[in-house]
Amino acid sequence: MTTIQKIAVITGGSRGLGRASVEALARRGIGAVFTYKSNRAAADEVLAILRDAGVPGQALALDVADASSFPAFAGKLRETLAGWGLTHFDYLVNMAGSSHTGTLTDTSEAEFDRIYAEHLKGPFFLTQAVLPLLRDGGRIVNISSGLTRIIYPGRIVYGSMKTAVETMTRYMAKELGPRGITVNTVAPGAIQTDFSGGMVRDNPEINRHIAQNTALGRVGLPEDVGPMIAALLSEDNRWVNAQRIEVSGGQSL
Repeated sequence: MTTIQKIAVITGGSRGLGRASVEALARRGIGAVFTYKSNRAAADEVLAILRDAGVPGQALALDVADASSFPAFAGKLRETLAGWGLTHFDYLVNMAGSSHTGTLTDTSEAEFDRIYAEHLKGPFFLTQAVLPLLRDGGRIVNISSGLTRIIYPGRIVYGSMKTAVETMTRYMAKELGPRGITVNTVAPGAIQTDFSGGMVRDNPEINRHIAQNTALGRVGLPEDVGPMIAALLSEDNRWVNAQRIEVSGGQSL
């Protein structure tokens, strides 16, 4: 194994855009502690990719909607880092979360609370829990969505939570500036993954509609987003802070 230089903590790193981010960072020689909710087989696949890349990796189970579990997670993270001879990690990517479809009139309180817990409360308190382990001069990326700009019926709760994430990001950047930590938001457009039941990937009509309304003429792929996140975390982008960066290929311009 190569000398450990940088470690990223990525929630939801076993699938979709989280996995693409883990892979892109591994190609840059950066190891990862990533989380998965229940699919251990998928997590093991990502661990194999990290091993093949010659970088350290660890998969930890975590439900980002359960804030009560975050102190224990931080303890496991500390133990993992210590096992590599480290006391701190370098990058945090708050990626994990699920989709929601529902209008103002038919969304239940339980649905609202779930999306709130996953997409706003979760990143807030998980960041709080692991912040003592994030090195000064580190980086945080929170994940938003093109749906804060592009309004689609049935996305009112999800889009609203992601809008709150964008505001939270700017406050985080202000508060963590004295430690030299940058905080930015990446807002993917429609991407072909299993997110939202694989709707964009598997429904030809939806896929075609989005492609026709995207300047670059196609729907996004995970490998369009993961390398962008890896680049944002790099030293080359050290002066980018408190920004919303949309990665959509020019969707709905």
